[in-house]
Amino acid sequence: MSSEKIRVAVVFGGRSSEHEISCVTAGSVLSVIDPDRYEVVPVGITKEGNWVLAPGDPELLRIDAATKALPSVPSDGMSLALPFDAAGELLVVDPARGTERLAGVDVVLPLLHGPFGEDGTVQGLFEMLGVRYAGAGVFSSAAAMDKVFMKAVLTGNDIPTSAYVAVNERRWRTERKKVLDDIAALGETVFVKPARAGSSVGISKVKDSADADAVTAAIEAAREHDPKVLVEAQVVGREIECGVLEAEDGGMPDVSFPAEVHVAEGFDFYDFEAKYLSTSSLTIPAQLPEDAAARLRGLAAEVFEAMGCEGLARVDFFYTEDGEILVNELNTMPGFTPASAFPQMWAATGLDYAALVDRMITTALRRGTGLR
Repeated sequence: MSSEKIRVAVVFGGRSSEHEISCVTAGSVLSVIDPDRYEVVPVGITKEGNWVLAPGDPELLRIDAATKALPSVPSDGMSLALPFDAAGELLVVDPARGTERLAGVDVVLPLLHGPFGEDGTVQGLFEMLGVRYAGAGVFSSAAAMDKVFMKAVLTGNDIPTSAYVAVNERRWRTERKKVLDDIAALGETVFVKPARAGSSVGISKVKDSADADAVTAAIEAAREHDPKVLVEAQVVGREIECGVLEAEDGGMPDVSFPAEVHVAEGFDFYDFEAKYLSTSSLTIPAQLPEDAAARLRGLAAEVFEAMGCEGLARVDFFYTEDGEILVNELNTMPGFTPASAFPQMWAATGLDYAALVDRMITTALRRGTGLR
């Protein structure tokens, strides 16, 4: 580790459908990271998968308020031959000078959402290179990204979640009628999602699960993002979220106040536009009975532990009228955009945005490299 400022590579963009949201997250983090303590190296991954030295101006990574245009990683940055070598040094390719090394990087903030970033792939790269990084490891990232495997892990740990049907490539091709029958048995209304996407990308609500044409269309829409699809029974209840952080003392994780999501008028559910481009809002702390709030926070910590998470995560729940709590999703790299729940929940709990980013970095630095 460097003896002066801690050198942090902020990695963002990526090949997934959440490329733009990753850029917005990076812009938000870059705007608050402490320049007196940290030297930042912005590293962008283009939509084509090229690694480049990216501009570090947060203003270039914001959603345009007037046009709602989303930012992306420019493809004309200085190319990286490989993101790092085993010494934690960036390798840069210059057509005039060839490959050269930059100063060593102490830790990476992989602010990537979705496949090829949040799913264990880039975490595996960092593990092989012996580079410290923030957030969950390879398995936890992969299992949380794949909602089918997430549900399997949760069920195996007696953590309640909604009923579902998994639709992979083979089943959809060779057992379509049985798949449609299984989906119809879930209940009248179902949600169809890509198994390995986030930010509500590719999700459809089907109000009649017995309508084979409607279900088929929703599955095909989800398959545009992922050949593996998850179909879930609708849960009628309030949407509650909790932020989780790895404990600084090595004990059980810390959990924020719960937040309740209020979907903006005109949206049928909390889809991409409702999350990022509308007036959807949060109530923090959520107005819940004291015992229910305690159960939610306790269950969020259990989910974090059961999935083997590290660093940070956001756990999403349904809270029904009869007091039942079901886990909806686990996000191992929650968004840090101005509209994101994670930083808002921690601010309400007493940890502001800059302190939250600092904690992510210090936790990663303490963890070290290799098996743990």
